Amino acid sequence: MHILLVEDDDRIAAALRPALHRHGMTTTRLARGKGVVDHLTDVDVVLLDLGLPDIDGVDVCRAIRETSEVPVIVVSARGEVDDRILGLHSGADDYLVKPYDIGELVARVHAVYRRRRIGTQAAGTGPGDVVVLDEVTIDLHRHIVTVGDRPVTLTRKEFQVLALLASSGGAVCTRNRIVAEVWGRTWAGANRTLDVHVATLRTKLGRADLVQTVRGVGYRLGLPETPVAPDPGPDPGPGPDGE
Repeated sequence: MHILLVEDDDRIAAALRPALHRHGMTTTRLARGKGVVDHLTDVDVVLLDLGLPDIDGVDVCRAIRETSEVPVIVVSARGEVDDRILGLHSGADDYLVKPYDIGELVARVHAVYRRRRIGTQAAGTGPGDVVVLDEVTIDLHRHIVTVGDRPVTLTRKEFQVLALLASSGGAVCTRNRIVAEVWGRTWAGANRTLDVHVATLRTKLGRADLVQTVRGVGYRLGLPETPVAPDPGPDPGPGPDGE
């Protein structure tokens, strides 16, 4: 995922870019609002500060929205309700007030990207909102899962976990990311809760190897081209880096 970071504060940018890179994202940084619309090609999400030195970030957001549907998250020290309302009305998909937790920012980046992509698919631009794996059909738009001709009843959280993995196209989803996006928070027993939901998914789907464990990292779906390794047993949980 490629992030366009529009941030004039060198210290914030210097701290944020490596953090995003550690979560598998690439970044381009602009310190001014002028020319932002010329840098939107191949950008997946824009992180936009409002306090830019040349153009107010609200005007930049409006200019982006006039030319592109790329998701925009306003990341600003302006935390008043009126500021947040103005930012959202200007076309931002989300608004996060500084200072913030990097885990929350990453979760919001993934969330707005996924919502925009699924919304585009639902508008008829492609069939990507339906994933079929070994007779398991996952309709991301209608929230329907079937195995063969048999409908499978999942709880909301179970479906959200499965949908997140399906939307990732076989890429590994870290435990931190799954917990943050599905539950919106973390707590001491979050990893155990996630393990229980994954175990229940495997049982309900009748495909124990469909949701694969990546030790010390997280989970991924066993796409047809992905070699299926034996389940190593209980996952030891996150490594020293917390992922």
